Amino acid sequence: MSEETKYVKHYSEEGFWTKLKKNAIKAGQKVVYSGLTLYYALESPNTSLRDKAIIYGGLGYLIFPVDAIPDLVPVAGYGDDLGVLLFAATRVALSIDSVVKQRAKDKLVDFFGEGAIKQNEIDEIDQQIEGENSTTDK
Repeated sequence: MSEETKYVKHYSEEGFWTKLKKNAIKAGQKVVYSGLTLYYALESPNTSLRDKAIIYGGLGYLIFPVDAIPDLVPVAGYGDDLGVLLFAATRVALSIDSVVKQRAKDKLVDFFGEGAIKQNEIDEIDQQIEGENSTTDK
């Protein structure tokens, strides 16, 4: 089993939403936005089956209760999750278009509130996802 898909079996839609609802504030906007971006990319008709497997692996890692750095560890606890989510997102960057990003941003507001969104953090994640795969649609 490849490294990026080894956590596929741990993904479930219910587990994803439960994890975000319980831990959004603790995880932070970068982690939540990255997870939401991957989640909405799953629903995109532009996402191949190969890319969906990578996304399931990344989201499975997020909701897996035991990972490299336990989520209970202050500050660093979600750092590994963010790294895995960003790795997955960069691998499937062509599936993450402006529609996917907007849906993720809209849902982020539901979690944190309109005035609490740190746009610079969201822009940073978008830039990391785009990397060398940047297109005019992104």
